[in-house]
Amino acid sequence: IAKLIKGGKRVAIAEQTTDPVPGKLVERAISQILSAGTINDTNLLDSNRPNYLAAVFRDAKGKKLGLAYVDHTTGEFEVAEFKDTTELADELERLQASELLFSEDQEDLIAQLGRPAAALSVESYLFLLDQAQHSLTQHFKVQSLDGFGCQDLSAALCAAGCILQYLQFQLRRSVDHIQRLRVAQTHDVVLIDAASQSHLELVSARGGNAHTLLSALDRTCTPMGGRKLRHWVLHPLRDLDTLTQRQDMIAAFLDEPMLLSQVRTLLKEVRDLERTSSRLSQGSGNGRDLQALAVSLDVVPSLKDLLTSLESLQSLSSLLPRLHDLTALSSEIQRAIVDEPPMQIKEGGVFREGWLPELDELRNASTLGRQWIADLQAREIERTGIKSLKIKYNAVFGYFIEITKANVGSVPADYHRKQTTVNGERFITDELKRMEDKILGAEERAKAVEYEAFLGLRGRVLEHLVAIQETAEAIAILDAL
Repeated sequence: IAKLIKGGKRVAIAEQTTDPVPGKLVERAISQILSAGTINDTNLLDSNRPNYLAAVFRDAKGKKLGLAYVDHTTGEFEVAEFKDTTELADELERLQASELLFSEDQEDLIAQLGRPAAALSVESYLFLLDQAQHSLTQHFKVQSLDGFGCQDLSAALCAAGCILQYLQFQLRRSVDHIQRLRVAQTHDVVLIDAASQSHLELVSARGGNAHTLLSALDRTCTPMGGRKLRHWVLHPLRDLDTLTQRQDMIAAFLDEPMLLSQVRTLLKEVRDLERTSSRLSQGSGNGRDLQALAVSLDVVPSLKDLLTSLESLQSLSSLLPRLHDLTALSSEIQRAIVDEPPMQIKEGGVFREGWLPELDELRNASTLGRQWIADLQAREIERTGIKSLKIKYNAVFGYFIEITKANVGSVPADYHRKQTTVNGERFITDELKRMEDKILGAEERAKAVEYEAFLGLRGRVLEHLVAIQETAEAIAILDAL
């Protein structure tokens, strides 16, 4: 997948949609399509920089240039409008989008923007204003977009509508974790043109990224903080009040080195809350994601306690309410999930013993069955005198007794031939067949019960998605400061 994505391709993932039934074909269907702007595999992403899917659109009069961009791994979704292609090109240089959508009838716009390598032409109907407004209001469950402050940004809304429809219908991706739409406040920040960004070596340099301003500044402890600091470096503030608030906070930490050290120690325990919650909401998260979420949320109460001494600071007074105490949720996860959960969630082994009585019963039945198989092998070796006799299992034939060719003449009459192999014969007995049904039935039921329990636990976690996202945002700001 990594090679294909880097080669500019999209990857369709097909999965089985029905349970396996003997004698019937398992139905399969494309469940999602991965693209450069929507990958969520941590091994394919840089944890300290966002991965944007962007879209650009020019209105019919040619006076407005709209931009929308989403980080599908975190749920960040923003829009902006620009007066000319130079400003838009500068912003695109800052964003470094992995994928840039444009209308098939606006090739000239992409040419004026220098034809970015990530540009991808899509159908023009995806940018229709009425359709875009309908998609956005339906998704955010609102009557109008006035509450987001973007009602007059028609070109930007067309771009945002395109992104949402592209994700939902062309890539078949979940967008449930995209909970809000923001208007990028371009007038509040210094707009740095692309040439200056390059010459100043803010986040990239010819000698390598180790020689940039960002690398000199970045001592963040969390991936969210690293991404936030990168954004701040590329978007320096012009608003003096906000600047002063940030500086007051930094000064307060410098005056309290012990407090600063304690806060940093706690922050180092926090995993990537944004991308973890995003994976869980898209159905691709597993037990390890739940565990990472629990460990991170456990830190929040201690973090808030430490910061109470600085409550008088205006910048902190707005941050503290966004650090939500979700220890009840993290405790439930830690009681349920084993210390080292497997990557797969359908193969069992995710939950601790004692958490779900029904699951424990099925696991015990399976374990006792396997012990019975081991005992049967010992009995059959003694009964037949065949020292090399083995009872084995595979997914196609189930359990069987394997006898080498040299010992086939010593096989008892109650052995039924099941398969001939190069090295010998495979047999089954009525007793072994009866126990096979019990063992395999218990294992399959255990996996099914465990998978349903995992979906239930994940569902309870996602009921707190907004609070988790707010907590992640607050931690990111705190870490960057």
